[in-house]
Amino acid sequence: MNRKDFFKNSLIIGGASILPSSSLFAQSISEGGIDKLVDEKGSFIQQKLPYDVNFLEPNMDAETTHLHFTFHHGGAVKAANKDLQMIKKAMDENNFESVDYWTKKLSFHFSSHILHTIFWTNLTNRKTEPTGELLRRIEKDFGSYGRLQSYIAATSKNIDGSGWGILGYQPYSDSLVVLQCENHEKLTQWGVIPLLVIDVWEHAYYLKYKNKRTDFVDALFPIIDWDNVAQRLETALKIK
Repeated sequence: MNRKDFFKNSLIIGGASILPSSSLFAQSISEGGIDKLVDEKGSFIQQKLPYDVNFLEPNMDAETTHLHFTFHHGGAVKAANKDLQMIKKAMDENNFESVDYWTKKLSFHFSSHILHTIFWTNLTNRKTEPTGELLRRIEKDFGSYGRLQSYIAATSKNIDGSGWGILGYQPYSDSLVVLQCENHEKLTQWGVIPLLVIDVWEHAYYLKYKNKRTDFVDALFPIIDWDNVAQRLETALKIK
């Protein structure tokens, strides 16, 4: 099995807690759509930050943005490539004693890569609000935009340890859901496609907000790009 074929078979398995394997959304990733996470050889790649590091000031400071993107997100990409190489090595050698370890590592690092990629595009420096189909579904599933804001804010602020607050689309119930994700991959729902993610690992906020996670989460809401969330919903709905 060559690297390309191996990657096709294992790409979504590695991130199974985040993306369904047979979806248009996954196809858009592998073919370079809204989130291009791999190159033509099947290696994980990190796209350039879609704006200057000071673009999100003052809500998110430039130094944190640089360190977060370069070393935390970038580090996850490098680690995911190593995980994939180690799994392939074990398969080529027919030695599966270490596969469990590296498969868990791949789930952790690849999920981090996916969520961080979404996170950067979820943010802007102008005020936006949900409209159209996104707003209709928010009102259907949560009652109002304000109630969704309160729900996902509380979910993000109260995560035990490190993790993410996630607004996602669940194709099996055709509904929007809010998830509280520990680390990058735990406490997720099978099949849920992330639309909006809020990073509450300390590296996302500690330089500016110190230990005040709640202040950081509150500061993110004015710079959420709901147009990007709507675009992601539009892509996700094509699964149906």
